Amino acid sequence: MARLLGFLLIVVALLLVGFFLIYNRLVTLRNRYRNAHAQIDVQLLRRHDLVPNLVETARAYLQHERATLEAVIAARGAAVDAGQKAAAQPDSAAAMAALGQAEAALGGALGRLMAVVEQYPDLKADATMARLSEELASTENRLAFARQAYNDAVMTYNTALEVFPNVLVAGSMGFRAAGFFELDDTAVRALPQVSF
Repeated sequence: MARLLGFLLIVVALLLVGFFLIYNRLVTLRNRYRNAHAQIDVQLLRRHDLVPNLVETARAYLQHERATLEAVIAARGAAVDAGQKAAAQPDSAAAMAALGQAEAALGGALGRLMAVVEQYPDLKADATMARLSEELASTENRLAFARQAYNDAVMTYNTALEVFPNVLVAGSMGFRAAGFFELDDTAVRALPQVSF
């Protein structure tokens, strides 16, 4: 009887150790993708801060392109709102999907603005516009890297949630799958083309 009790105690101890190891790994992976989300926020904030300066610089030259400028400002406003909601709910797949749609719309509007800029040589030659365009291109590259790092972290986390026996711990402790940061429109996945 004592042997059986000892065996049961060892089994229970092993199960508890396994539970805590799995729990700690899931927490670590969740924190990694949340940190990756924070890095996306930094790049999105930088992008959103550049847009008003870009539009104001272009406004002086693009008197007849008011609709294009207003579309960029409207898309920026929607992207800022979606970014704030995603930052408040980093575990929400719906918030990440909405952020992806809003950022895709902003990328499309910026792409159209850059296409218009190409038609105005004086604006294209403006030093401020050239500097802002370079900063925007640099930010788009950083954002692409941050998005890739986030999606990699989410894939690792979601995979850890789904494998056995992690799924038992994840389900009992309230871990939920995270959403990827994807751009819906393949036409706007490309970076805005800037050439000066």
